[in-house]
Amino acid sequence: MADTTPMMQQYYDIKAQYPDAFLFYRVGDFYELFEDDAVKGAQILELTLTHRSNKSENPIPMAGVPHQAVDSYVNTLVEKGYKVALCEQLEDPKQAKGMVKRGIIQLVTPGTMMNEGHNGSDSNYLTSVFSTKTGFGLAYSDLSTGEIYTTHLKSFNDVLNELLSLRTKEVVYEGALTAKEKDILKKSNITISQPVKAEKEHAEVSYAVQKLTNPGEKNATKQLVVYLLSTQKRSLAHLQIAQSYEVSQYLQMSHVVQNNLELVASAKTGKKMGSLFWVLDKTNTAMGSRLLKQWLARPLLSKEAIVARQDMVQALLDNYFSRENIKDALKGVYDLERLIGRIAFGSANARELLQLSNSLEAIPVIKQALFEAGDETLAKFADDILDLSEVAKKIRKTIVDDPPVLTTDGGIIRAGVDEQLDRYKDAMNNGKNWVAQLQAKEREVTGIENLKVGYNKVFGYFIQVSKGNVAKVPEGRYIRKQTLTSSERYITPELKEHENLILEAENKSTDLEYQIFTQLREYIKTFIPKLQALANTVASLDVFAGLATVAESNNYCRPSFDTDHQAIKVVAGRHPVVEKVLVDGEYIPNDVRMDEATSVFLITGPNMSGKSTYMRQMALIAIMAQIGSFVPAQEAKLPIFDQIFTRIGAADDLISGQSTFMVEMSEANDALQHATKRSLVLFDEIGRGTATYDGMALAGAIVKYLHDKIGAKTLFATHYHELTDMDKTLDHLKNIHVGATEENGKLIFLHKILPGPADQSYGIHVAQLAGLPTRVLTEASKMLKRLEAQGASAVEPASLQLDLFSPSQADEASEAAETSSLTKAQEQVLDELNSLYLADKTPLEIMQLVNNWQQDLKDEN
Repeated sequence: MADTTPMMQQYYDIKAQYPDAFLFYRVGDFYELFEDDAVKGAQILELTLTHRSNKSENPIPMAGVPHQAVDSYVNTLVEKGYKVALCEQLEDPKQAKGMVKRGIIQLVTPGTMMNEGHNGSDSNYLTSVFSTKTGFGLAYSDLSTGEIYTTHLKSFNDVLNELLSLRTKEVVYEGALTAKEKDILKKSNITISQPVKAEKEHAEVSYAVQKLTNPGEKNATKQLVVYLLSTQKRSLAHLQIAQSYEVSQYLQMSHVVQNNLELVASAKTGKKMGSLFWVLDKTNTAMGSRLLKQWLARPLLSKEAIVARQDMVQALLDNYFSRENIKDALKGVYDLERLIGRIAFGSANARELLQLSNSLEAIPVIKQALFEAGDETLAKFADDILDLSEVAKKIRKTIVDDPPVLTTDGGIIRAGVDEQLDRYKDAMNNGKNWVAQLQAKEREVTGIENLKVGYNKVFGYFIQVSKGNVAKVPEGRYIRKQTLTSSERYITPELKEHENLILEAENKSTDLEYQIFTQLREYIKTFIPKLQALANTVASLDVFAGLATVAESNNYCRPSFDTDHQAIKVVAGRHPVVEKVLVDGEYIPNDVRMDEATSVFLITGPNMSGKSTYMRQMALIAIMAQIGSFVPAQEAKLPIFDQIFTRIGAADDLISGQSTFMVEMSEANDALQHATKRSLVLFDEIGRGTATYDGMALAGAIVKYLHDKIGAKTLFATHYHELTDMDKTLDHLKNIHVGATEENGKLIFLHKILPGPADQSYGIHVAQLAGLPTRVLTEASKMLKRLEAQGASAVEPASLQLDLFSPSQADEASEAAETSSLTKAQEQVLDELNSLYLADKTPLEIMQLVNNWQQDLKDEN
């Protein structure tokens, strides 16, 4: 510490309390970074790095940002996983004796960012984990909305799955973490924070845990709320009562399954477009959009609850005009959940209070539209919507129509709200009128037409005369105050007296306005629980209206459920996302009919023919049905699934360092260990990550285990045609295939599911479509013919390898006899001619091929 001035000593003392955070230290109009924070911060934020105490041997690195723009810099750091401690001046420097008192007013972390300026449909979760003797308590919250949810889990893998499913940014973890577990969290971009000890009892903690009985959940929630209070340094009146849930209360899907099925984001781009959420999200509010995401992550298991949602969608679907009126009214509703959070936080400005007022004024319109539909379901829903128009009236009577952004500069309170404020404003207006009259009077007396009475913060009010008119000023009339290049400035005792009156009124007026505004904000805080209940109801209505709109525009049907039987009947089902990206009429619908006696569909057919789409389609229809949505089909009768397992796609797991085949086996094992008769299992090309016979044997054994031991509804796509013979020994297995045909040597996909196994794999045809070189295709065709002639199923792996690359002596003798009169180049040209599809070539391409052949023959000679 080369510089030990009182200010730097204060900085070092505060920094020692927050060693893992960037310390933004307020000095005047800037937040300064020092030492390592400055070096690293300048690099990340692209700031100019300077030095303090340049004359010393060890100058201190420093960098600064303007206090008005601090939010953008803080957001940049936090989005990269860092923490930022905001150190503010806690007293007026003009009144401070000695060193200005400073302290941390807020610690901003990845899990406590309020998401200002971010996508409104995204939640930003902070998660708390508390280890117990029997497992883990887990609680999570979005600070911007105040919601808190908690559960208990058995293993760290369960905890990790929940963290990744929630897309949590930060975890407050109590308990020991292994090096591997820390590495997994780090690679998942989850910031690990230490719990904070509660220095005293907090009302927010008692309020949040009041309904919890499980000790693990209770401790995790306490730990969460204490951490929030310690980082935010203020009362958090919007924190809600924690809601306990069992993971098994909902349709269970791991984060891998959710990613594979692209529920909320495209697997390729990570963006909303291309996901199921993209298709279904026709909401008009940010809170409705967030709620839909939550529903997609946790589909229901209760038939009664699902049907209740369906009834709302049906009622809105049947009442078009009421639905459109509701949607129009919802467009005027702002993000109530986050507005409430900002009000509780003390950061809401006057414009945001007007947004709340506008939102509340839309509620009677929404209720009226629901009642006018004449539908019992909608009328009952309308009865549950709170009318808080008294809050809207209070805001409207207090705040001017177009208030400034800043709440501390005045101009936000209407006339007539407070008598004293009106007197101040009258004094200000009269004072300014007096100034205008003074200017007119002085121009008349002096004859100086461009004489001006002006004001600035340094000198106050003054009389300004241009240099060319100074001689016209009567002697002794004014007191010279300032000389400028082109003019002189004067004052008079009378002007200074009115200046004092005006400025005193302005200062007192501004202070009083801010006081009235904060009183209004405190008044609104007393309605927070009711406002949160209203927000939840409106968000649900928004989702229902959106689902009705989607059902109508996409021709979805209302699914029914049979909880007594595990049978699937989907007539003309479609993939909800794929059909939206195809031209109208291009998508080929398919049935999924699995009676009680059928548990496994073994699906064969060419790659790219639609096997994977067919499987995903079934899973998405099931998920849509269990969130209460209508589904893309002519008819759908379904069981209620308890879990969905998938093994789709081939990719290494970079986070845990697993190979493609290990990922494949791990995902398969997850299903084999945890699936039940009520589950849905989708396995695509199991076994392709290893040697042919290993893969085939594993795939067959997995099918048999699912069939014999579990009985879950299983869609199993494979390229191992040998497995299709299993239908002869497995009573509950049926073969189906995706149709394809060959025309003029070209493969045509029918995209239609047909009974029975595929007659061939068309692998070489697919390779041709991919554009592989002709010589490769020719060699592959020859090898395939040899294998088929030899009976590949009876050949051992070692001899298979020999057959592929070293033809038998009999074959060599036969080929030698056939080609004894041909050179190697001539033989190659003949092979390429035999495999050439003229219909696929342009005349120019054919000429090029002929030229190549001629060149090959010349080169050999």
